[in-house]
Amino acid sequence: MKFAIFRTLLLLTLSLGFSSAFAQQTLETIYDGVEFDMPKVKEASFPDFEKSITEYGAKGDGLTKNSEAFKSAIEAVNKAGGGKVLVPRGVWYTGPITLLSNVNLHLEDGALIIFSRDKDDYPLIETSFEGLNTVRCLSPINAFQVENIAITGNGTIDGSGEIWRAVKKGKMTEAQWKDLVKSGGIVEGSNWFPSQSYLDGYNASSSFNVPDITDRAELQKMKDFLRPVMVSIRESKVVLLDGPTFQNSPAWNIHPLMSEDVIIRNLNVRNPWFSQNGDGLDLESCKNSLIYNNTFDVGDDAICIKSGKDKDGRDRAIPTENVIIKNNIVYHGHGGVTVGSEMSSGVRNIHVSNCTFIGTDIGLRFKSTRGRGGVVENIWISNIDMIGIPTEAIGFNMFYTGNSPVIEEDQRAEDEARQENLEPVTEETPVFRNISMKNITVTDSEIAAFFMGLPEMKLENVRLENAVLQAKKGITAIDAAGLELINVKVFGTDEVPLTIYNSQGVKVSGFTFEDNGKAAVRVLGTSTNVEFDQADFRSADQIIKGNGLSESAIKLN
Repeated sequence: MKFAIFRTLLLLTLSLGFSSAFAQQTLETIYDGVEFDMPKVKEASFPDFEKSITEYGAKGDGLTKNSEAFKSAIEAVNKAGGGKVLVPRGVWYTGPITLLSNVNLHLEDGALIIFSRDKDDYPLIETSFEGLNTVRCLSPINAFQVENIAITGNGTIDGSGEIWRAVKKGKMTEAQWKDLVKSGGIVEGSNWFPSQSYLDGYNASSSFNVPDITDRAELQKMKDFLRPVMVSIRESKVVLLDGPTFQNSPAWNIHPLMSEDVIIRNLNVRNPWFSQNGDGLDLESCKNSLIYNNTFDVGDDAICIKSGKDKDGRDRAIPTENVIIKNNIVYHGHGGVTVGSEMSSGVRNIHVSNCTFIGTDIGLRFKSTRGRGGVVENIWISNIDMIGIPTEAIGFNMFYTGNSPVIEEDQRAEDEARQENLEPVTEETPVFRNISMKNITVTDSEIAAFFMGLPEMKLENVRLENAVLQAKKGITAIDAAGLELINVKVFGTDEVPLTIYNSQGVKVSGFTFEDNGKAAVRVLGTSTNVEFDQADFRSADQIIKGNGLSESAIKLN
């Protein structure tokens, strides 16, 4: 009964929009409560000058290709010293749009930009994708080494992603799959590919979506596989996206890369949930950014913080830093707010608050793996509400592409094997440390929290405070050091509410749990210096100590 009441109250809160703590953010309030010093982010501004694309022959009939009209209007405004390029109400079919400095591409109410389905309109260029230096097709909206640009208004931008993406059968209904197969393409196993060119690229790649080959002639043959992100803004300064709907992207939706002073606000970012790599926003190696008042419903991670992958990322040496993320709603997505797994240049000084995740696969998601390198540190997260999370509400996974350990009551053989297979700590070892989460509410979800570091590099100094977590499975911590769980409530689990494995310096205080007939806590493996408040337990028998654990490993205060 108490869970039903709890869920009803949370849904009521969500239905009312937001409380005062979740009010719409402004540039005046966005820095309130931020835990680190950062410069005020510069906002794009433009002279009172404008040109409509219709002045250059554009036709909003959804049939005429308006590439030259967009190009001419943008060049005219840029040449005049800056201003607006107006996109009126209508359906504007076009090839790629290249933004120039001091140009605000403004979509008026009812304006719909649909990008060309002709892949010849998208030449191959050198860029970065999934953190690697590579060659991809030119993005539908692109900007490179420009300053003071914006995309504004209440219109919609559609990337015609359906012509680019492969699809997994398991992500579609039977009727959708049958219609897709009838449309053409190639079916191999449970995958549909749009063309042989795409399939050739897929077979040539051992690293997700980046082919192993570099020969330009060979890459041209598999061009369909080299699908672009929809909005690519590279090495630019003073960037504003404010208002439009961005949807149906070929790969990622919005990708600011190696840029400064980026403001992303008031957007509606959408992709079909079956869209492969259909991320909402990937902020990569950017400095001084604001992300607020947005809504995401996408096919992969929603708000993702990145900084390059493996050696390419480490050589870039440009971290993502000084980022404020406030008042965003995420519906479907692989992660609500995600850090990684491409974080090899590092991530630091991130504030996340007043966000709501509704049915997102994972809520707060941190991921990396051996070989990445990079340091993720100084992250503060607060006032997060989640409901209907089908996997982990809070997830830290440092074995993102590897084999994670198996937890058993008697772990001695497993522990010995893992100690023998420890990898040396090098520049390829990822580091996650100094991460604080407080005021977290989770209901009707699968896993309350999962914290997993590496045996050779523990997940360090993570604090979860003032959390109410209602989930089928409780909290698990593996290879963590300095983990603090303060005033955490775990309800609804039919398993042990808290498991601690191979972790050191763990402090648990004010821990509340539902009595389900099982022990409250398991402490296993090589864990040491694990502290509990004696007042949280009716007896010491509620804490199970694994075989081989030293007598001094657990302390009841």
